[in-house]
Amino acid sequence: MQKFPLAVIGAGVIGRTHIERILKTPEFELVGVAEPGEAGRHWCAQRNIPTFAHHQALLEATQAQGVVIATPNATHVDVAADCMARGLAVLIEKPVADSLSAARRLIQIEKDTGVPVLVGHHRRHNPILQKARQIVADGRLGQVVSANVMANFYKPVAYFDVAWRRQMGGGPVLINLIHDIDMLVFLLGEVRAVQGSLSSAVRGFEVEDTASALLEFACGTQAVMTVSDTAVSPWCWDLCAGEQSQYPRQNVPSHFLSGTHGALSLPDLALWHYQGERHWHHALTREESAVHEIDVYDQQLRHFRAVAESGASPICSALDGWRTLQATQALLQAAHTGQRQTCAAFTAFTA
Repeated sequence: MQKFPLAVIGAGVIGRTHIERILKTPEFELVGVAEPGEAGRHWCAQRNIPTFAHHQALLEATQAQGVVIATPNATHVDVAADCMARGLAVLIEKPVADSLSAARRLIQIEKDTGVPVLVGHHRRHNPILQKARQIVADGRLGQVVSANVMANFYKPVAYFDVAWRRQMGGGPVLINLIHDIDMLVFLLGEVRAVQGSLSSAVRGFEVEDTASALLEFACGTQAVMTVSDTAVSPWCWDLCAGEQSQYPRQNVPSHFLSGTHGALSLPDLALWHYQGERHWHHALTREESAVHEIDVYDQQLRHFRAVAESGASPICSALDGWRTLQATQALLQAAHTGQRQTCAAFTAFTA
């Protein structure tokens, strides 16, 4: 297979994750990286990667066919616009933008240029989550009435040496829980309304260290979610699903769906149901599904190539990214105001 030339803009933590996958995968060629920071440029120089201080210089000097954007959230859409003006498909890290208005602008650019956008909610590429989506779609749970999600883990003190991680917007809701919200959107569809609460009682920073949320879905599901980056706990997707080797894997579930005909836990894909009459005095049957483990970042890059080259439908489109961002920002707004926040319907947005 001919190598697919990719450029990466941003060589921070997530940018390096993409760079490392591109370098080790024979079907891709890394043509260059744009990174303004000295530390990032030094990291690239150690690996003999062509590096540019500005993304425009990178785009002018290379022949990329796709671009991975791993810059600060507020720059996502401006950088994407420059790439898309050159006809280059973009893989934008989550969140899709720092505001709903910026995300709307990106959707309009995609419509005007015809250049595809893939948003980097990488968990959608996990076969565990895709199998769960199939189980829900096949009706094996019946009507899903509730979901319970735990995203509780401990970030070390040194993590907060970076100032923006102590400030609003740098907390576990926008950095971590947004992934879990996107998982539920992928499984259950649109969020209709959100209630929430934030706390910074442990660290005392401007930003939250713990949060809880109640999401109401258009399909009728009620989801209760908790996140904390100051909790010593095994109950979070990153520790349970084994997607990234730097997290020691824990053999416990962290996500639970309950329906009128069955229940499903994740990531173990344990399906609970009655063999006969549904009755709480009867014994439940437990089934498990086995799926092949893959590197979700590798899979995301392969999907991005298919989107860029073959016109495949993005598994997480710009509009999907908008919907997840809307629900996440509604949670923050609900927590600050103490009032339930409603979310605009998909049809209303596209009208």
